[in-house]
Formats: sequence, structure tokens, C-alpha cells
Amino acid sequence: MAVHESLRLHITTDKFIFEPIDTGENELLVIDRVTQEISLQANEGQIPTNAVTSTVCGIMGIIRLIAGPYLILITGKEKVGEIRGNTVWQVKTTKVHSYKRTMFHLTEKQNRDNLVYLSMVEAVLKTGYFYYSTTYDITHSLQRLYNTSPDFMSMPLHERADQRFMWNGHVLRELSQQPELARYCLPVMHGFMSIKSLVVNNKGVDYILISRRCVYRAGTRFNVRGLDNKGQVANFVETEQIVIHNDTSCSFVQTRGSIPLYWSQRPNLKYMPQAQLRTSNHLEGLQRHFDDQVFMYGEQIIVNLVNSKGHEGSLEKALAESLNSFKNPKVKYEYFDFHHECRKMRWDRLSVLVNRLDEKRKQFGYFVVSSDGVPTSHQEGVIRTNCMDCLDRTNVVQGLLAKITVEEQFQTLGITDGQRKLEEFPHFKHMFNNVWADNADIVSKQYAGTGALKTDFTRTGKRTKLGLLMDGWNSLNRYFKNNFGDGFRQDSIDLFLGNYIVEENEGVSKPSPLGSDRDWKFYAIPVIFVIAMAMCVISILLPDEHVSEQLMYILFWGGASLMSLAVIYRYGSEFVDQPRLVQTKVKTD
Repeated sequence: MAVHESLRLHITTDKFIFEPIDTGENELLVIDRVTQEISLQANEGQIPTNAVTSTVCGIMGIIRLIAGPYLILITGKEKVGEIRGNTVWQVKTTKVHSYKRTMFHLTEKQNRDNLVYLSMVEAVLKTGYFYYSTTYDITHSLQRLYNTSPDFMSMPLHERADQRFMWNGHVLRELSQQPELARYCLPVMHGFMSIKSLVVNNKGVDYILISRRCVYRAGTRFNVRGLDNKGQVANFVETEQIVIHNDTSCSFVQTRGSIPLYWSQRPNLKYMPQAQLRTSNHLEGLQRHFDDQVFMYGEQIIVNLVNSKGHEGSLEKALAESLNSFKNPKVKYEYFDFHHECRKMRWDRLSVLVNRLDEKRKQFGYFVVSSDGVPTSHQEGVIRTNCMDCLDRTNVVQGLLAKITVEEQFQTLGITDGQRKLEEFPHFKHMFNNVWADNADIVSKQYAGTGALKTDFTRTGKRTKLGLLMDGWNSLNRYFKNNFGDGFRQDSIDLFLGNYIVEENEGVSKPSPLGSDRDWKFYAIPVIFVIAMAMCVISILLPDEHVSEQLMYILFWGGASLMSLAVIYRYGSEFVDQPRLVQTKVKTD
């Protein structure tokens, strides 16, 4: 059942009225702003002439804040492309409407807190890279779609969507609870999508890359790591590469996800905080994780790219020991010390890992569905890749595996014959490299706040000095965002996904999103540092006839600067932007 492609919204003082304009149906969706009742009504001229009218692309959902419900609408879209005749859109602009016409019912504090919550919702929406289709389920891989029953395929889009990748599942709940509103319930995916049509070897080819970000244990880089008790891991992403030729489709799926152990890495102003591995038994959570993964994807090859030394090495040893105790024949472990093997810019060494994975990758195969909709082969397993963040090193390896696989997909679909390489098709190769680099950047921005590192290799096939400089800039940018902005980002994600529920007219019993209860040191010591540093600079720049006095001032204010800076560094976790709404996020659950 398709969702309405476009709607005309009529806003009155007491109602939101949605009129479908893509069909000839004589119906209206009416949301009463006073009683909050949602209903379908016949269109019998009840739209007031004084209503404020606009066109919207769809309804993302409804979220409840202190002031009451807010309606989240998709107001602008951009076409990404088509998958088997179904158009896919990227959300470009959104708008949030309050049910309430005034905020007089709120206290001053409630109004301030409500504005913060509202800014959190808008921050998530402005993250961008939300995608939807009104006729096609983009939350499922091709293999999952074709392995379901006809009854499943006839269900409304929001009901059959993979809940792991439906980012508006929480905010859509009030609409989705009423079956008659199915054509207004639009499932939205978050991640990355690219659809390109081009010619390869004089044959028309559609190349599609989809990365689906999971809603479970979602969040920001240092605030969400490892496993939870339900077996969900941080930054889990399913990436699907689809090649279509003559209506025959070939799909190859890879996954990534945080190291499946109970561990954390809280920001504390250090460039790289120490990872903390919990001492409890990891086996139960790891088993839940891989039982779920094997059920969803089949056999698993765990490719671990972390360093063999330091805190990364401790995690690697713990994972290897846990997997050895796990003893699941469908889960294999492949360790590759990326930084050691590729040191001194020897990125050609990645061929060692690719060769080790080649036999299993070919055994897993890929999913092929013919032009008449009949599956002819299935993917029997996936390669699950991780590093510490599941971003930079992971992106490089996944891109290499995708490159080798797309060459085989071309042969399977009859696009090429023999062992022809991607280098023989420079136009396609250029597109392929840039799409994978864009995928790396977007997924990295959504988790770490900046573009990915090492994308010069993904785009050009070479590691360059300019790329190293760009990595340095992105690393510095990440440092500031992860320490001074990710608490707010984490709270925003938790609020949007329903991990934290705001109560209407919420009082003082709940944590304030404003952070007003921080310790006095958070405010005083940075001020002391700024003043002392400024006085030290003034003492150096302004000449003084008495050199000894000038030196004394320089030493005094310089010493005050260093002492305050040392205190800030010593108590670093007090000065970073911590998430406030879901306090359990600071633990590993």
C-alpha cells in the first residue's frame, strides 16, 4: 500500500487538515489541535476559507514536548533516483508545528526547557540524509524483500519496514496506531543513498549504494560504544550495493558495528580517551548479538582492524578470547592490524587482507533476482567489519571488497565477460570511487560529527600527503565536536528516537536539558584560565621600564594559566559536553 505522494496542508486555529493531492480520493486527515484527536473525514467543504494553506511532501511524525504535541512535516525533497521503477527521495527541508497557539500555560523555566527540546528535534532534522519512498520499502535489502510472503508485501509500508532502520518509528507512533491512516504513515530511513545510471561496456547499468543506520544504540562517537544487554551495538550500519541491468538485479550486503563487547570510551578532553573494558562476562551479550546477526544475514566473518597494542590491543584480545569461547561455527574471526600493516603509506598491503577474505566472500555470494522477479541466487553470509569507530579504516576495507564484488556482479549480469577490471571503465570507476567516499563522509558525519579520514584513498586509490593534511584537520574538528558538542547531539538523538520521553507540563523532577546543575568549577576555572592567559599576553606585549617587574607579571599570569589549564585537564570529564537526558548512556548497559 503506497503512501500519499503529496499533501495540501490547511492550518486553522483549531485544526491541521491534510488534503491528498496525488489521488482523487475524497478524504481529509484532520488533527484537532485542542482535543488532539486524529481522524479521517470526508471532504465535504469543511476547509475554512481563512485557513493558511501550503503543500507538504509528507508527515514524518508527532513528538510530545513540555508545551504539548508538535507536528513534524517534510516540506522539501530531492529525487535520488529510481529502484525498479520506484522513486526514492531525500528529505531536504522540514517544518515543526506546535499544536498550541500560545505558550502562556508554561512557566518561565518550562518555556526555556521546551525551547531546548525543540532545538534538539530541529538539530536531528538538520543532520540531513533522511530518505523515503512512497511506493518502495528502502529499509529492507533486496534479499529480505524477495524472501517474504505475498501477504507481507501487501502490508502498509510502515508496518513491513525493518524497524532497525526506520528512524521516525517513535514519532510516527500516534499515526501508525490507527490502521486507517496507513497512507499517511511514511517510513523514513537515515544514512546514505546514491542511485546512478550510466553506460558500462556499451550497456545500461544502474548502480545503487545504500547505507542504513540502525536506531538501536544510536548516538555519537564517544558517548555510545560497544554492546548493550540486548546484543545491540553502537554505529551498526548495513550497506547494500545493487547493480541492475536489463531489469535483473544483483545485491551485495556488508555490515559494520562497534566491537561487540561491554566497553566505553568517555570524552575527557584528551585527544584519545582510554577505552574501558568492563570486567563482567561479555559472552551473553556477544551471543545475543551474533545470534541475531546470523538469523538476519547468515554466516559472519568478523574483520577486526584495530591496533594490536595499547587500549585497542586490549579490546582485540578480549574479542578474540570471547569469540573463541563462543564456538559458533557460523561466526569466523579475521584480525588485521590496519595501521601496522599499512604503515609508511604501504596501502598496497590491504591486498593481504582482501586475499584472506576472498574464498569466504565468494562462498557467501550475492543475491540475484531476474527480470521476472524470481530469485536465482542468495547471499549466504556477510563480512562484518569494525575498527574503533567503524568509520575510517572500516570504510576503506568495505570499499575494496565492494570494488572486487562489483566486477563479479558485472560478469554475473552479462555486462562484461571474462576477468575485466574496473580500471578498464574509467567513467564508472570515477563514479564508484566518489560514491563510496561520499558514503564514508556522510556516515562519519552522522556518528563522529566530521567527514571520514582516509577518503583520499577511497576517491583516488592512493594515499597522499594532502590527504594526510585533510585527515589532520578533520581529526582536530572531531576533537572539538566530540568534547564540546556531542552531549547535546546525543540528547537530541535520544529524544527523537524515544529513548527519552518528555512529559507535557514537565516539572522539576526530570533533568533539565539546560545543564544548570553543573559544578561551579565548570564555569569558574575556564574564566580564570582566559583572564590569566590574556594578562600574560598583555604582560609580554606591553613594554615596561622595570624588566624585573614585567618578568614577575609574566611568570605570575603564565603560572596561573598553566595551573588552571592543568586543573581543566585533570578533571577533563567535568568540562566536556555530557549527555543529560538518558544518564545510562554513560554506562555500557
